Amino acid sequence: MKQLISVFSALCLAVPGLWAQPVPTAPDLPPAALPEAPAAAQAVTPPPSSLDGELFYQVLIGELTAREGDAPTGFSLMLDAARKTNDAQLYQRAADIALQSRSGDAALQAAKAWHQAQPASREANRYVLQILVALNRITETAEPLKTEVQLAPLAERPVTIANLPRFFARVSDKKLATGVLENALADELKAPATGPAAWTAVGRMRLAAGDLPAALEAAERAQAMDLVSEAPALLALELMDPKLPRAEALVQKYLEGNPKALPEIRMAYARALLDSQRYAEASAQLQVVTRDKPDYPEGWLVLGSLQLQDNQLAPAQTSLLRYIELAGQGDAPQAQTSRGLSQAYLSLAQLAEKRKDFAAAESWLNKIPDAQELVQAQTRRASLLAKQGKMPEARQLIRQLPERNAEDKRIKLMAEVNLLREQKEYRGAYELLAQGVTQFPDEPELLYDQAMMAEKLDALPEMERLLREVVRRKPDYHHAYNALGYSLADRNVRLPEAKELILKALEYAPEDPFIRDSLGWAEFRLGNKAEALKIFEAAYKAKPDPEIAAHFGEVLWSLGQRDKATAIWKEGMLLNAENETLLQTLKRLRVRL
Repeated sequence: MKQLISVFSALCLAVPGLWAQPVPTAPDLPPAALPEAPAAAQAVTPPPSSLDGELFYQVLIGELTAREGDAPTGFSLMLDAARKTNDAQLYQRAADIALQSRSGDAALQAAKAWHQAQPASREANRYVLQILVALNRITETAEPLKTEVQLAPLAERPVTIANLPRFFARVSDKKLATGVLENALADELKAPATGPAAWTAVGRMRLAAGDLPAALEAAERAQAMDLVSEAPALLALELMDPKLPRAEALVQKYLEGNPKALPEIRMAYARALLDSQRYAEASAQLQVVTRDKPDYPEGWLVLGSLQLQDNQLAPAQTSLLRYIELAGQGDAPQAQTSRGLSQAYLSLAQLAEKRKDFAAAESWLNKIPDAQELVQAQTRRASLLAKQGKMPEARQLIRQLPERNAEDKRIKLMAEVNLLREQKEYRGAYELLAQGVTQFPDEPELLYDQAMMAEKLDALPEMERLLREVVRRKPDYHHAYNALGYSLADRNVRLPEAKELILKALEYAPEDPFIRDSLGWAEFRLGNKAEALKIFEAAYKAKPDPEIAAHFGEVLWSLGQRDKATAIWKEGMLLNAENETLLQTLKRLRVRL
């Protein structure tokens, strides 16, 4: 009896105007189910339902039958009632009954009947489209896709078109879906009002299908139709790759033509530049963001982190404090703000540590609100202890961190390795990494780190063996090619092989200034000083770094440009006065700055 009452109540709520006369009290519907009403709206009586007693009984029996496990009978009763009443909610309920019983063909039958009875219903058409996709009948989606666009109001069509690729998110044959979508949008691709959105939608489907050049072509056609549209630029950001330089050109064209572009787009571009290790260009973009949108918190956070990395301590502190000031004023999700504050506090702690103000560093660490940042905070505390001569306590601090899974174990191991490396305890770091390689045999990065420790220990044959094992396991691990090539060039041995290895690394990361630095050093060792100078000038411009400064200065020194060499070395000392390569270079050449 309770089930019967529950179903009866559900039906009363599901079918508007079920009774011819108004009921005394309105049903307690959730806010999302209520239409938006004018400020002075009066109570509106739902339109009378065409359900008479017999049909109501039929719907009730259909619902009960479906709930008791006889879905085919329940579906048939519900669909019949929907056809007799032309009620959208009954059509939808019939389709839902079929879907819940995993009868896709029956669900499609109900959805098509609904769409045929109510051809202007966007919801009915969407049901047809979604069910066809679920049944993997992709070629049949062309007409529902066209209808989805045609039923949208003119002002909403670009947004509707932009959302079409989402229907195919789980489709396995993305290439087929791309062709169907492109055919369905044939008219929209030509129309000035919808062309940019249509070409961008096609581009996203091509991207999902793995056809990146074709996706870029679509983005370019979209931008050609509307230079101020954000959509093509966002697609181009996803396509940015050294092998597709036109993608970045498209982003730059958008930003140049829209000085007041949304900060999120410029931030995304800056992050892409950071991923490519093009730090100077990323910094320039961030400067624009913070200048044009000074109340945009994320710009200050990323800029401050980059300034800290470049050892610009005073500007970094200003940027990070500005972020903290703004973070509490915005409407970003709490979790996002918490992560950002944690990053800012960690960066300020690192900044204070660079100034050897350990008390201030500990104070910043104590402010971290996010428990997920515990590992980073504890690692930084350990670093502070180590720098005060308390290495055993520092290592114990890291080892006491909770270890919930294998990933936590790996993170703890690397934190301890980094601590030992910072303190130049290379033997301990090497032995700890050897344990890690045994515990995590599928992570070539650990082998690479072990090779770097072997180099520090002057165990060069072991270093070479480990690096060759890295590239055997992971042929695209460009850091290993670069490290081995640089090591050979630095020792002035097997120079043709060294250059070949570095060039191999550049195939995978052509914009990496540190690999460019290695290539310049190999050319210098080979006697190609003019070529080396050209490479170092570009690398140092892309990434002012003390190690690149050391090599750049030595080439200038060897060419007799001693004043310029001295100036470059002084810049390197300002960046990091403790850089080993720079200090050794000055000592070897007997240069006093």
